[in-house]
Amino acid sequence: MFSMILCVGSAICAQAQDAPPDNTNESWTTTTQTSVDSTKPSRTTESHAKSGDRSVDRESLKVLGPDGRYQPDYETDKETIQVDAKTTRTAVRTYRWNVNGQRSLEQVTEEETRSSATGDAHVIRTTSNSDANGNLQVVEREVTDTRKTSPDLQETKTTIYRTDGNGDLTPSQQTQELQKHGAGHTLEVKKTLLQPDSGGNWVVGEVRESTIKEDDKNRTSEERISRSDSEGRFSEVSRTVGKETENAAGEKSNTVEIYSTNVPGVAPDGSLHLNWQVTTVEKTDSGPKTTEQRAKQPNPNDPSEGLQVSRKTKYVVLYNASGTQQTKTVQERDINGTFNVVSVETQKSGQVPAEQVQTRPSEKPK
Repeated sequence: MFSMILCVGSAICAQAQDAPPDNTNESWTTTTQTSVDSTKPSRTTESHAKSGDRSVDRESLKVLGPDGRYQPDYETDKETIQVDAKTTRTAVRTYRWNVNGQRSLEQVTEEETRSSATGDAHVIRTTSNSDANGNLQVVEREVTDTRKTSPDLQETKTTIYRTDGNGDLTPSQQTQELQKHGAGHTLEVKKTLLQPDSGGNWVVGEVRESTIKEDDKNRTSEERISRSDSEGRFSEVSRTVGKETENAAGEKSNTVEIYSTNVPGVAPDGSLHLNWQVTTVEKTDSGPKTTEQRAKQPNPNDPSEGLQVSRKTKYVVLYNASGTQQTKTVQERDINGTFNVVSVETQKSGQVPAEQVQTRPSEKPK
């Protein structure tokens, strides 16, 4: 439900971490400092290194210990190997540190992707967890097949297998997705979720239908989610509507509204009600890039009053010759209606997007 909202922050982070052009060998490192009220400050470091057909992406989290020093908490290593033009293998390893400062392997996810010239693809993803003795045990396998039935139509089928009480992998979930490209830059997607019943037969449990339309610099989207009740009857339980615009000055605006049958403090009546609204405005000029986001939701004390601003988020991205720095500040409304800063994140990167280096004026002392 919140994927359309979360992607806003993800897009900003991506701009602040843009890597250099795709050369045979490359590397970069980004550090994020996080400070949240009532929690310990943390430091996240991300790095990327590529050499030939092999690349390694590493993310590590350190938290402030009782002695005032940062101590490792977890680390994720992702190794990607381009076997040939049609085959890619990826291994993701997750490590944790215990109270004694010892690192142990917690989870491994291995993936192999085979593609064809026609656009078809076959992906096998296997996840293994470490047991009490430190041995890896397969807990899940995901098999995905994608094929293009026509230039405008693509079908994807995914089956997830999980271990049962005997340790055997059995089908536990299946998704069928149909993507159709229409006239006027329109994309329609229908995703059906199926689960096995007591007899082992696949039964539809959820259907997601979305439409995305693009018109020059404007974009609209809508996603409807329908679920079945105990008697197998389907009804719409959620709807997400998005609208993106850009004016002649380059200012971008994005509004996302979420409607749901469940509203806190209101008895369900089977109808959809506006439950969440997020508006994001991105300004780009000769100075820092600034993005402000406001989230609205019903007043918990009186839902009948409509939506009120509950959270404010501000991103500021600074570019200079030595790299990029992004600051994210989050404010939340308290019970008295006052907005208080609840978290501040600072992210530094040694990489600067090429277009920013060219377009930003040089820094000269005044």
